[in-house]
Amino acid sequence: MRDPYATLTRHAWLQPDVWQSLQERQRVMARLFVELGWLDLSHRQALELGCGTGGNLLELLRMGFMPSHLKGIEIDEHRHAHAREVLPSSLDLIHGDALGDEAQRVIAPLSQDLVLQATVFSSILDGALQVHLADAMWHWVRPGGGVLWYDFTVDNPYNLKVRGVPVARVRQLFPQAHLHVRPVTLAPLVARWVCRRNPALYHVFNALPWLRTHVLIWATKPLDEPESTQAGRVNKNEPA
Repeated sequence: MRDPYATLTRHAWLQPDVWQSLQERQRVMARLFVELGWLDLSHRQALELGCGTGGNLLELLRMGFMPSHLKGIEIDEHRHAHAREVLPSSLDLIHGDALGDEAQRVIAPLSQDLVLQATVFSSILDGALQVHLADAMWHWVRPGGGVLWYDFTVDNPYNLKVRGVPVARVRQLFPQAHLHVRPVTLAPLVARWVCRRNPALYHVFNALPWLRTHVLIWATKPLDEPESTQAGRVNKNEPA
């Protein structure tokens, strides 16, 4: 029998391993918002660092965030242009560096309930740059809000351009935060292998925690956060 998925690219949404991992993450995010008491997301302010083509921002819209309360930052010109095509015009998209003048001008300090990064930090091999970006994200979060972190924790031996970010490193990057860690996402190589045989096997294998390669972390900013949180960062430039 001909494989119906053979003509799809590896990361196409219609691939069974892809849509199952996305839906798993969406379920965990939905439970998180309920646990936080965020039952009405329409007044929440949220920002995504490295928003790519806009897929995660579309997810937030479907969950109930308002376009005028969402922002995205994307440095790649083509991905930014694609996101601009698919996202509402009232959603503010910044083309450029998160540490650049435009982002600092548009995004006010302590203005965001949620700042999201999804597999951005694993693509940053410079430890000092990771610290600077984490500081910018934390600077934008208002007390009581948080950083929503989705990334893989283990190295990918087939891709030397990325590096896993263990939970200990996240604690270094956000030392003032209270972390709530949830392991998610069946290892992509395993997920592709099992889904080629039977897509229903994704949930069977994903029930084994040691086969999950990513974490979804909610890093809460305390309500009594002091104004200056940059002290003690000098020796935290290298991954753990």
